[in-house]
This record gives sequence, C-alpha cells and structure tokens, in this order.
Amino acid sequence: MSVASARLSAKAWRFSRLLAFRTLEDGRRFSGAYSKMSTNPESIPKTQRAACYDKPNDPIKIRDIPVPEPGDDDLLVKVLFSGVCHTDLHVWQGDLPGVDRKPNVGGHEGAGIVVKVGRNVSSFKVGDRAGIKWINGTCLSCSECRQGWEPNCPKAVVSGLHRNGSFQQYALVKATEASTIPEKADLAHAAPILCAGVTVFKALKEAHLTAGEIVAITGASGGLGSFAIQYAKAMGYRVLAIDQKGSEEHCRELGAEWFVDFNNKDLVQQVMSLTDGGPHAVLDIAPAQQSIETSVQYVRTRGTVVVIALPKGVKLNADVTDLVLRALTVKGSYVGTRHDTDQAMDFFARGLIEVPVKIIPLSELATVYQAMIDKKISGRFVVDLWK
Repeated sequence: MSVASARLSAKAWRFSRLLAFRTLEDGRRFSGAYSKMSTNPESIPKTQRAACYDKPNDPIKIRDIPVPEPGDDDLLVKVLFSGVCHTDLHVWQGDLPGVDRKPNVGGHEGAGIVVKVGRNVSSFKVGDRAGIKWINGTCLSCSECRQGWEPNCPKAVVSGLHRNGSFQQYALVKATEASTIPEKADLAHAAPILCAGVTVFKALKEAHLTAGEIVAITGASGGLGSFAIQYAKAMGYRVLAIDQKGSEEHCRELGAEWFVDFNNKDLVQQVMSLTDGGPHAVLDIAPAQQSIETSVQYVRTRGTVVVIALPKGVKLNADVTDLVLRALTVKGSYVGTRHDTDQAMDFFARGLIEVPVKIIPLSELATVYQAMIDKKISGRFVVDLWK
C-alpha cells in the first residue's frame, strides 16, 4: 500500500489494533520476547542501523552508526517502534534550530526496552519498557521545572534536535524524562501516544472544560485530530469536528457529535448555531492562519482557543476589542509534562483510545516525509526499527 493511499476508516483502525494486539497475553508474550533479546549486555552490538542526514534537507539515508553509551543519568533503549510526527519533518527541513551533529537522527515517539542504565539511575532497570518523548531531558531545577512545567525548561534537551532521536535501533534518554509504558499496552500503538496523544490531551486540559461542555476541533480527521476527538469524548466533552467534507463519517465514528465542512462560507454562523452560541473551547490543530483566526470569532463568550498547530511564519490577527469585551482566552499548548504523558498513556492502556497506525520499515521514512510535504498523508505512521 502506498503512503498516499493509507487512509483507514475508524472501523479498520480498530480491527488493525485487534490484529496487532489480540489479547493481553499476546501483548505480554510479544514484549517478553523482546525483553529476553535485550537484557544481556553482551547482546548490545557496537553498531546499529539509523535513518541519518548531515544537514537540513539532505537525503535521508540508512547507515550503520555507533551504538551510544549512556551517561550516568541516562537509559539506553532498544527502540522497537517509533512514530513519525510532522515535527520530525520540520526538524529535517531546518525549521527548528539546534541540530549541530553529523550525522543527525530524528524521531521522538520511540517505544522499546531498556538494555542499559547509567550508574545514577534507580527508576528503571534492564528489561523495563520505556518511551522516548520530544523532551529528552531537563534541568529539573529552574523555575519552570520546579513548578512542573518541564517542557518549558530553558535548558530542555529535545529528541532529534539536540540529541539523536528514535529513528535508530538504540537511543538515549535521560531517565527522569523517560516514560513508563504499561505491560498491557502494545508498543507499536503506544509510540504515537508519546507525542501526538499527549499533545492533544494536554491541550484539552489547558482548555479547562467541565464534563458536558463543547469543544470544537479543527483538522479533526488527521492524526492529531483523531486522537483529540477520542480523548475529548473519554474526558466527558462533546465534540464538534471541523475538516474537509469527505471526512465527516470518519469523525462521527470516532465520536464527534457535529461536523462542519471547513470550506463552508458560513462556517462561523453554522458553528455558533449548532452549539447554541459557540463551543466552550477550540483546539486549533489545522496549521492555517484562517483556521486560527476564525476560531476566535465563533468560540463562545468567555471561551478558550488553544493553538497547537505550528504554521510557519503565521501571525495571529484578532480584534482586540472583541477579545476584551467577550473575555476570550487565546493560548498555546506545547506537548505535555511527564505527568500528562502518564495520564495520556493510561487512557490508552485502559482501552479508551484507539491508535490508527500503519507500520513501515525504516527504509520508507523518507517516503512518509514526502507525503507530508505533498499533503497526501492520513493517519499515523510507525517505523519498525528492525525491518
């Protein structure tokens, strides 16, 4: 199946997950087999396969590179699966500063098994299941870290940006930022929770809604949007999905109560009419200036607009008088904390979130990037590092 044709319906997603992880015992046997492969230090090779590039926009090539040695506070994780995020594309294109290594390895949704620990580490042991997130390490001593806002740490180390990421068979993560993946969670499907899942979960928390209130989600049929609909429903919120016309069935199957075509010329009026005055909050996932600015118009008085999209070079234009008189809140939300990640993973492990994935070999990573550039991608792709 080509990347461009990899659109799966919500029903097919559920079926694919059942095939990949049919029972709890299947999942334990799956993880256990990998654990046995990984717990012997002598089995750690000197070199590994990785998807590498030397400078932004260089061709991504599969190379043999050295297996890194963990520092005193690190884990060495045998990465079995790694999700592919749009931010990986931004890093490769040079949109985010910080890459100064040759070669560079992207990836920040890595799920695998701990094979070696630094001498100061007591929170993980060899054989544990661990996740590598966007935030790979923080100082834990600055004002932001002390208040539990570690993603905003000015000294944060980012996977795939400041430190080689999870598109390699063995990757490092600071133990304090590694995520514990529950035994009953399938690793391939858990990988996207480490970024996509926690990002929308945190954004919903930032909206400060109460059960029964309405959240509008722009870009609702994409990978992040599909997660957002499910998390919103699991948290007790009502969902209005906004996306292209052909995605209505998909959004409704995931739990959206209403659907609005983003090409509708009367979008603002339709949203406000369907929700009797506007949604209480909006999650702006669609990376478009018009989408973000329009959401400020239809959100309910005293409502909150949470922006998680990163449209390059876009400036927000809003009517300040309207913001003040209607007491609106417009805010950004950036990934999530360690606690947020644990909570988002718990929702998944309890079966409340279905994770639609297409598993591909490492050699097809560049193809996925190109599909992102061409805007011909749907759903989430996960790399099997061992194929």
